[in-house]
Order: sequence, then structure tokens, then C-alpha cells
Amino acid sequence: MLTWKDVINFSVNGNPTPDKRVEKSEAEWRALLTPEQYRITRQKGTERPHSGALCSTHDTGKYNCICCNAPLFDSTIKFDSSSGWPSFTQPVKPNVIKYEKDTAFGMVRVEIMCSTCDAHLGHIFPDGPEPSGLRYCVNSESIQLEREEND
Repeated sequence: MLTWKDVINFSVNGNPTPDKRVEKSEAEWRALLTPEQYRITRQKGTERPHSGALCSTHDTGKYNCICCNAPLFDSTIKFDSSSGWPSFTQPVKPNVIKYEKDTAFGMVRVEIMCSTCDAHLGHIFPDGPEPSGLRYCVNSESIQLEREEND
């Protein structure tokens, strides 16, 4: 289980190597994504709080990157943080998220990105529930839910 100490270490000393990489030109990303998805994932935008379709979704499945479809989070670790964005306590694997120090807007935060394609997802904070204490605060527009089929 990742901790805040691990997150800070990754953001300072380098991230785990992803299983694979997906790289596209800006024109290819624009053609693949909606304008809002492009603004958020490729230009490090943020959606308005409580505006994302996945904020209140609690269906079973995996949350994948909207850009490259890499699995990022499982629905079993999603929680209601009341922050206005989908929130998770852990990624599906330690190497699927990339962490970078973000000093934009006069704040010091840790940005989270898909390690497969560098899509901006949101930010991580050390105010989540135990046992990890982590809150991966994710833009709905940067992920898609791959629902599990009920047998």
C-alpha cells in the first residue's frame, strides 16, 4: 500500500516505470478527445467541482485513463470525499500513476498523471481515509468507468 511518504519520494526522486508507454502527437490527442477532455488531460485543466459525471457513480468496475485506457483505479477504493471530484485511496498498481510536484497558482501540491500517456488526472492529498490516508482527487473527464458485468 502506498503512503504519503512514497508519493513524496516519487515526486522528488522519480516514478516507477510503467508497464508500457503510449505517445501521440497533439493533433492525434485532439482528434481522440473531446475539447473538455483535451483541456483537462493534455493542458492540465480542472473541471468545476461537483460537475463531473463520475462524482456520484458507485458502479462496480475499473476506472481507466480516458486517453489510453490504462486501468488506474478500482471502484472498491473509491470514496465520497465531498470535495466535488471522484476520490480514490490507491491506484490499481503502484506504477500506473506518475507524481510530480506542482507549484502552479502559488500552491505546492502533487499532481497525478497516467504513467502510460502522461494525461493529467488531478492531484493527491494526505487527507484521505485510513489505512493509506491518501486522497487521489481525479477529474471525471480524465477517466472512464469500465463497468463489471454481473453474471
